[in-house]
Amino acid sequence: MHSEPVFDNEADVIGKYQLEPAYWVERYADYLYSYTLARLNDEELARDLVQDAFLSALEKAEGFRGDSTEKTWLTAIIKYKIIDVYRKKSSLTAIKKLSEFNDSEDEFFDPELNHWKKEHWPEPLGVEENDPLHNKEFMSVLQKCMQKLPELWLSVFKMKHLDDEPTETICKELRVTSSNYWVIIHRAKVNLRSCLQKNWI
Repeated sequence: MHSEPVFDNEADVIGKYQLEPAYWVERYADYLYSYTLARLNDEELARDLVQDAFLSALEKAEGFRGDSTEKTWLTAIIKYKIIDVYRKKSSLTAIKKLSEFNDSEDEFFDPELNHWKKEHWPEPLGVEENDPLHNKEFMSVLQKCMQKLPELWLSVFKMKHLDDEPTETICKELRVTSSNYWVIIHRAKVNLRSCLQKNWI
């Protein structure tokens, strides 16, 4: 006598994925925590958001259509919670004067030439791909440099370069204009380069 097949979170016979909430913590907690921590750099907040994401997922379970895997679906839920954190942090400082962080830009960048000043041409950062320890040290410096950015700049930068979100989404979610977005991205990159030049090279 043959038993019924168990699909265990694989697409079933009609091509739909099934939810298995009983296994969420075991299967996805570590992944979602790492995903969140990399974006918020706050262990306690990351843990809280993962728990919140699981609760939200349970509440929304009836709306799950099975077109994506559990992992993809849960990641989308926590991504919006992270964006909500970005938005709240950014709104606390609003869009400060974009000239506020101009000092390092003026030091390294010549606006008339629209290029780095010759004496400050970017140097190789010296990150060896085959040296994990070296990379770990570099990432530590980069994280510290990123934390020096204003909250709004940091949020825009992370959404752009960690999550690869389109410009339209970033502008909509963080409530910035397209022109402000490009200025923020430019200033964030210049300030990160400045910080790395001073603290790493």
